[in-house]
Amino acid sequence: MDELELIDRFFRPLAGEGALGLLDDAGFVSPSSDRDLVVTKDMIAEGVHFLPGDPPETVARKALRVNLSDLAAKGAKPLGYLLALAQTPGCDEAWLRAFCDGLASDQERYRISLIGGDTIASPDRVTVSITAIGTLPKGRMVHRSGAKAGDILYLSGTIGGSGAGLAILQNRADADLLADDRAQLVLRYREPQPRTDLAEAVCRHASAALDISDGLAGDADKLASASGIRAVIEAQNVPLDPALSQLFGHGFSLEEALTGGDDYEILAAIPPGEEGGFKEAAARADIPVTAIGCVEAGGDRAVILKDGQEMAFSHRSFVHGSH
Repeated sequence: MDELELIDRFFRPLAGEGALGLLDDAGFVSPSSDRDLVVTKDMIAEGVHFLPGDPPETVARKALRVNLSDLAAKGAKPLGYLLALAQTPGCDEAWLRAFCDGLASDQERYRISLIGGDTIASPDRVTVSITAIGTLPKGRMVHRSGAKAGDILYLSGTIGGSGAGLAILQNRADADLLADDRAQLVLRYREPQPRTDLAEAVCRHASAALDISDGLAGDADKLASASGIRAVIEAQNVPLDPALSQLFGHGFSLEEALTGGDDYEILAAIPPGEEGGFKEAAARADIPVTAIGCVEAGGDRAVILKDGQEMAFSHRSFVHGSH
C-alpha cells in the first residue's frame, strides 16, 4: 500500500482532536494559560533498542513509553505525540496492524493521542521516532540541575531487570530460571513501565530528577554534573529486580545491573523537608520508591559505594557510538 492508504487505514484511527484527522500538514495542542508544555524526543532502532523479530506491538509500546518516561521525570503529564516510522519490506499488513494495536492500547492506558507524523520506507532497519508533549503548572518543570547538598536520592521501582532480559534474549545469561521469571525479565526489556503516575509527586517535591535510561551509574553522573554536586549512592540500598539473584554468576553481574540501560525508573533528589510528602504521594500512586543515597557538596559525579568502598566499573552507562 502507498503512504496515503497506510495513514488512512492504520494511523488515522489513532489521531486525537489536535491531529485534524491527519488531513493537514500539522496538528495543534492548546494548553491553558497557567500551564507549560514539555517536549521530548527519543527514537528506537532495530538492532539497537529492540531485536529483529521482536513483536511489533512491543516495539510500538517501547517507542512511546521511553518518551513518556522522560515526561514523568520532568513532572509532566502526557498530552500528545508525533510519530515517525521508517518501515522495511517486512512490515506487512499484519505487522502494521499489531504495531498500531500496541499504540492504541497505550494511548488508552496513558491518556495520550496521536497528533501527526510521517512514514518512510527503509531498506533494512525499522526505526521509530516519537516526539512526546506533556503539560505541567507554569514554571514547575523539574530539571537535572536543581539538586542541593543534603537532598536524599530516591529511586522508583527496581533496576537491572531490563538488562537481564536482553541478556536472556541474546543467550548471554544461562541460569535455570523459572519460566515466569524469564518471561517477566524479557518483558521488562521489551516493554518498559514509564512512571507517569509519579509525575505529580516529582513536580511537587523533587529538586532535580531524571529517568534511568542509560544506566544508574551514568545517569546519576549526569544529575551530579548538571547540579554541580556529588551524588553518593549505597549499592546495598539499590532495589534490584528480585529475579537477578538467580542470574549473578550465570552471565549477568551486579555491575551490569548498575550500569545497564533501559530501566526507565526515576532518580529524584528530594529535600529533607519534602521526603514525607514525596513518599506519601508515591504510595498513593502505588509506585515503590527507595532512598538509595544522598547529595553532598562539591564534585560533579556520582559515587557508588559497596561496603564503604567506591565501586569501579569498566563502563558507567550505555553511550551511542561508544561500542
